Amino acid sequence: MTTNDGDYWDYIFGGTGKGIPLKAKPIPVVAITTTAGTGSETDPWAVITHEINREKIGFGNEDTFPVLAIVDPELMKSVSPKYTAYQGFDALFHSVEGYVSIGANLMSDMYAITAIENVSKNLSKAVEDGNDMDAREKVAFGNTLSGVVETVGLCTSQHALEHAMSAYHQDLPHGAGLIMISKAYFTHFIEKHVCDDRFIKMAKVMGMEDAKEPMDFIKMLVKLQKECGVSDLKMSDYGITPEEFEKMAKNAMDTMGMLFTCDRAQLSIEDCVSIYSASHK
Repeated sequence: MTTNDGDYWDYIFGGTGKGIPLKAKPIPVVAITTTAGTGSETDPWAVITHEINREKIGFGNEDTFPVLAIVDPELMKSVSPKYTAYQGFDALFHSVEGYVSIGANLMSDMYAITAIENVSKNLSKAVEDGNDMDAREKVAFGNTLSGVVETVGLCTSQHALEHAMSAYHQDLPHGAGLIMISKAYFTHFIEKHVCDDRFIKMAKVMGMEDAKEPMDFIKMLVKLQKECGVSDLKMSDYGITPEEFEKMAKNAMDTMGMLFTCDRAQLSIEDCVSIYSASHK
């Protein structure tokens, strides 16, 4: 907005955004990441919440990539265990989503599977001991790779579903929301058998070398959540009620509808409500 007139929401696509093309290029951005979660140091995306309209939408284009990224895990030492976990799972899911999306390709697969391995094998260590710099470095590395996955691959509707949750309940951390719905979300696609081999591959790099079934991925996902102390997160603790599920599902499709086109099996409103319902505690 330093080089373009009007309001930021004038340029947002989706929801109540006006979708006006940028008239001038933005100023160059140098990204110095102090967390390991968003991958924004290697992708063009920024996510803003319109607090009044209850819309949480990403924006970016080829001109919003950082021109320089500085990734120093020493700068992440002060992040609390809770937020280390929330951010780490955001990084993990960027690559998990990319790996099972319709946009998976040779390059995104290379980055995604390496990111999944590094984050999943080191996140609990970083949560337990924030001064474990080897673990911090590997989680940060996975996060940076996941940012690339968002660029050369695709995220899926899991992110859209969570954006709706934290658009209505703005004290809900994004990573916590993703964790809450992750088991039901990925189980839905496993039951559709959209890419059994990919779920098995992820389970293997997460530590189950003899994985044979797609649901082994869910076993490893739940195991990691328990190790990080986030397996018992509750929607109800943030005021989310079942009566909101349909409203949130419609919000997700209206504001971040493009992500639903990246799924290997299309979700209906009813599917989204079912995922929310299965996740609710």
